[in-house]
Amino acid sequence: MSTTPWGKTELRTAIVERSGIPAGMVDGVLAALASVVVEQVSQGTKLQIPGVATIDVVQRSARTGRNPQTGETMEIPARRAVKITPSAPLKRAAAGA
Repeated sequence: MSTTPWGKTELRTAIVERSGIPAGMVDGVLAALASVVVEQVSQGTKLQIPGVATIDVVQRSARTGRNPQTGETMEIPARRAVKITPSAPLKRAAAGA
């Protein structure tokens, strides 16, 4: 198991090697994917990336929290948050199956 996190360069290289698509085109596709995901999440749209994950926007309820430094009770407001659920193939890969 590799402990070194992958960034854009490693992802681009792997896609170029497996698909034969030029690196410049892969960069464009990755940029477009990021743009579409951000745009759709901002609109509250649920996205499914087959074989990878489902990205959804969920509403978190307001709740009472505590400041860990002072112990003071505080109200945490309701908010929208991103929920990412891994796909079954991704879960199996992580489990080593």
